[in-house]
Amino acid sequence: MRNASMHQFKIATVLLCAISGATTSSVWAQQAAPAPAAKPAAAAAAAVVAPAPAPAKGFTPPASSSGQSIDSIAVVVNDDVITRNEVAARIKSVQQRMKAQNVPLPDPADLRRQLLERMIVERAQMQLAKEMGVRVDDLTLDRAIGRIAEQQKMTVQELRNQMEKEGTPFAAFREEIRDEIIMQRLREHEVDAKIQISDSEVDNFLEAEKAAASEQVELNLAQILVRIPENSSPEQIAARRARAEEVSRQLRTGADFSKMAATYSDASDALSGGDIGWRQSDRLPPLFTEQLMKLKPGQITPIIKSNSGFHILKLTDRRSAAEAQAVAAVQQTRARHILLKITPTLSAAEAKRKLSELKERLDNKAAKFEDLARLFSNDGSAAKGGDLGWLYPGDTVPEFETAMNALKPGQVSEPIESSFGLHLIEVLERKSDDVSKEKQRSAARNALRERKLEEATENWAREVRDRAYVEFRADDQ
Repeated sequence: MRNASMHQFKIATVLLCAISGATTSSVWAQQAAPAPAAKPAAAAAAAVVAPAPAPAKGFTPPASSSGQSIDSIAVVVNDDVITRNEVAARIKSVQQRMKAQNVPLPDPADLRRQLLERMIVERAQMQLAKEMGVRVDDLTLDRAIGRIAEQQKMTVQELRNQMEKEGTPFAAFREEIRDEIIMQRLREHEVDAKIQISDSEVDNFLEAEKAAASEQVELNLAQILVRIPENSSPEQIAARRARAEEVSRQLRTGADFSKMAATYSDASDALSGGDIGWRQSDRLPPLFTEQLMKLKPGQITPIIKSNSGFHILKLTDRRSAAEAQAVAAVQQTRARHILLKITPTLSAAEAKRKLSELKERLDNKAAKFEDLARLFSNDGSAAKGGDLGWLYPGDTVPEFETAMNALKPGQVSEPIESSFGLHLIEVLERKSDDVSKEKQRSAARNALRERKLEEATENWAREVRDRAYVEFRADDQ
């Protein structure tokens, strides 16, 4: 068992929802738009006194000889608070993760500002979930925690004993897991379900794709986003542009992009060095593609203004996309996989080691692929033994497809890394089939949805934040 704090397992739980069929466990009590944010309750005191046996949700007070710890309020968010102990715990956790991923650490003051803003957004979103009646029942929660224990090769009781030994109350851990599932369901309801793709958009996409097929490329990107708050005044917009221009100036004089992203970016990927990963050029907003296509790997764009704010993009690498299908008949592959996602508690090296162990068991006929997939895979296909069904060219990310195409039926790959994590892939069979019009339109619709989803998620998070009443207490402005 690794020495990392057990409470960090909560990040992996989002994946467990799909595996355990948790979709039906979230109950929507109402669909009405949330009410305007209320002013903080008068009962919110300037200090919070929390006895050690029953710590406040979200943080664990340090032990003291008196059995009590005095904490104070850092920020008021609507009728809730974020305490200084919560902020300190989050800073410590993120610093450990950034060091493990070799991401340069920003200045402590900048890191604290970034994390405090993220915590405000999270708190406002959880309040919205409560208003909308999003719930996760205990049965779903128990199944999710059971999956976490299985992945760590422990029983639930052993997991509980280990966590309490490390100072994390198991009841608090359960509620953190519940919150993560609620957040996922809220985003699915508020963003994913509201993205609509019209038939005319699909038609236009297919026409454009056909015309530009020979020029399609994939781009590996990183970004810095200086967000513009909703209903900003001209003065506020000018101040945000000035901030973006200062970032751009430092980058042009040799500043490290990943460190600048961790310091200045308001995007959710800021603390990963701004890394977006590989994207097909036709799935990016046109105003991004226009600038990126002019760059060589390693170069950065000028400042690009969108509805979300001011963007600075870095082209990390470029590669050719799969050639457009020149003939109707194409090869389909039926495959299955085991996916381990990279999390703060599971590094890429550790995931690779675990998958190598699983492959050795498969090579020695000591286990069945489908059984290992059900036990260990972090993908929604786990319940089906990792079976992905019949795949057309382009259905999977390029790294996965390249490795899959190199396998013979019945052969299992070495661990393969993609933007989703690390995979073991087994090809079951292959066949040739015609690409139907319905299949083409489905692929186009998915591409359009992906293009809209990222910006829609950013806009939604911004709107939730801007509607919230936020009051910074002394020394936290």
